[in-house]
Amino acid sequence: MSRIVVIGGSGHVGSYLLPALVERGHEVLNVSRGIAAPYRPHWAWNRLEQVVLDRAAEEKAGQFGVKVAALEPDIVVDMISFELSSARQLVEALRGRVEHYLCCSTIWVYGRYVCVPSTEAEPPNPIDSYGTKKAEIESWLLHEARVTGFPATCFRPGHIVGEGWAPINPLGNTNPDVFSSIARGDELALPNLGLEMLHHVHADDVAQWIIRAIENRSASIGEVFNTVSGHAVTMRGYAETVYQWFGKKPRLAFAPFDEWMLTLKGKDAEVSRGHVIRSSCHSIEKSRERLGFIPRYTSLEAIRESVAALIACGKIVGL
Repeated sequence: MSRIVVIGGSGHVGSYLLPALVERGHEVLNVSRGIAAPYRPHWAWNRLEQVVLDRAAEEKAGQFGVKVAALEPDIVVDMISFELSSARQLVEALRGRVEHYLCCSTIWVYGRYVCVPSTEAEPPNPIDSYGTKKAEIESWLLHEARVTGFPATCFRPGHIVGEGWAPINPLGNTNPDVFSSIARGDELALPNLGLEMLHHVHADDVAQWIIRAIENRSASIGEVFNTVSGHAVTMRGYAETVYQWFGKKPRLAFAPFDEWMLTLKGKDAEVSRGHVIRSSCHSIEKSRERLGFIPRYTSLEAIRESVAALIACGKIVGL
């Protein structure tokens, strides 16, 4: 079994990944800037080591990579690398010392598509700073893997969802009031014909993908993979399904995109715009063929689990 360091393992994916790694007999260390309660309780949290490191502060001092390397990992899973300089510092410290480095990227390295579902063969074309920085990290890591032999793998999660946090809703933002409105049977306005797409993935399936990549190291090193559910959902189909969950007849209205955007405010408008203009739809065939990855959850199954948890804690009301 391996000694695995997960950087940023206290988040959504880590809540599933770390216990799963412990269950498989690995020695697991969670590197985070503080010790937070996990999203999900599990006996395994008492069997792993918590390492408190403030990445930003340690990087500024030039010590983050050194301190991670000092933990003597066989494998490093980096969930929170957002700048090329950050990834570079870590990789240089780990070079020649690890068997595998897995870096979390994003489907937002894609901005526009020629064909859907999009595949990893299509070059990244990000349309914002977040996606651009992730694409830069990917490009550099894959170059290092193919030219210098550094054992890097990149993976691109979609809209992560699961019990304990709000999913991207049928309007493309995270406001749980949208679900409450649907639960009351209120009318919901969608952009254009409501055929723009959203591509979710359950956090447990991202964790499963990481484990598949670790267990199929030779097939994953030097590669990048989309990490999403089997199928994207249209905003219209998603909305209609949620109405049905609450026993309501769908009440949908439609408006041209620019007019529709005027109905949204603040952060909701910004987040919705980012999802609608991308209309995400991605293939996981590469992960199926090379890693044997089969998501446990469809997009709608993952969302429904999250919605049920939000109802239980009172964040969705209106029934």
